[in-house]
Amino acid sequence: MAHTDQQTMRRALRREIAGTIGLLTDEHDFGAMRRYRSFVFDDHTTYLRQVESLLKSRAAHGGHTTLALFDPEDYAAFCAATGLDPEASASRARFTAHLAATGPTVPYDGRPLTALVPDLVDEAVRQATWEYATILLTRLDPCATCGEDIGRAAFTRASGLIVRILDSAPPGDRHLVCSVSAPAETLVAVLHADQGAEGTAELDEGEALEFTSVLALGLATKSPGGLVMRVSSPGTADRVHGWRLRGGDLVPLSAAEVFDAYCTDAESGDLISPEPDVDYCAPPDLGQEDTPPEHRH
Repeated sequence: MAHTDQQTMRRALRREIAGTIGLLTDEHDFGAMRRYRSFVFDDHTTYLRQVESLLKSRAAHGGHTTLALFDPEDYAAFCAATGLDPEASASRARFTAHLAATGPTVPYDGRPLTALVPDLVDEAVRQATWEYATILLTRLDPCATCGEDIGRAAFTRASGLIVRILDSAPPGDRHLVCSVSAPAETLVAVLHADQGAEGTAELDEGEALEFTSVLALGLATKSPGGLVMRVSSPGTADRVHGWRLRGGDLVPLSAAEVFDAYCTDAESGDLISPEPDVDYCAPPDLGQEDTPPEHRH
């Protein structure tokens, strides 16, 4: 009887253990892992099918599992830094635990991997964008005139601008995109601000942090870029507004400029047919910033 009770308790505890699977999302990363003899899979499709089967089995028994992006190069570097044998499956488990604590993850919610993998990749891109923007902000020299931390001041200013954009926007769900030309590549951040029951904006904390960092980088470095906001509300046409990043300021675009930006192919320059039920509008007045122009960094 006591033995049966112990088994029951262990099964109950097993259901309370959260797990993480480090996922090789593409053929290239999968091929890189095949150089390890202890990695037993030789076909990426079969590997993904087995992972999905395991996820379904864990969910059927009440288990919670998250997916992390397994990068073979990062794994090799992790093993070298920690003195682990990269051939050992235990080392892969250690690295996966490290990913669960530090890297991007998405929870398994019953959807097929074909639907979950894009979410995981998007999360990885978002984290990488935030980390890169943060590094560039922290590397900025203090203001030569007043000694203020330019990166921190720009982040504070960007936060205020985002609040004013959302507060002045028409009612509805707001989708914002900010792009900034950074030294190595163009950074793009997305922010969803759904309208709550009381009219307040509901934000994802991670998205907001990344979006603010990218906008702050554009303001601090006076890099070219832009910010577009699309507002959707039931029963009305979507409204699109835009601003240009110029000289460390957000400059509103006219309705015609917003139309041209949305209806021109960025690569070819060819015209694109406008979307139906979309109004291209000048942005709402954001009012005066708290920080005067001469003190903006």
